[in-house]
Amino acid sequence: MVKKARRGRPPGSKNKKKVGRPAGVKGLTKNFAKMEVGQLRSFIANLEDVLAAKVQQQREYLQGQLDGLAVYANNKVAKAVRAVMMIPKKGKRRKAEPKYQSKKDKNLKWAGRGMLPVWMREEMKGTKLTKEDFAIK
Repeated sequence: MVKKARRGRPPGSKNKKKVGRPAGVKGLTKNFAKMEVGQLRSFIANLEDVLAAKVQQQREYLQGQLDGLAVYANNKVAKAVRAVMMIPKKGKRRKAEPKYQSKKDKNLKWAGRGMLPVWMREEMKGTKLTKEDFAIK
């Protein structure tokens, strides 16, 4: 059975809410010139209340956005400070301690880094000696 393609918005998309009239502000089409002073004052008071509520709602939304940005900025600043504080060392490293020593000449030593030294190759040639046999104990 072939499924028909859905028309319109995809599922999960936000539907736009229709903007209606705020509560207490019905009948804006009334002629204000025909209204009495008391009615106009109550109408203005209702509008001021609605405006105050909207301003408060916007203020809360923007304060939430600012708080989120403050957290983001603090994380970025902390990361930058950590990067600046990690000053690279400029000194030299000490030499690696020797791990291997020649059996014939005790002055010949090797730390085990890089290529196998010539003296070790020469001493191992033709014998059953391995690298571990030259290890310093």
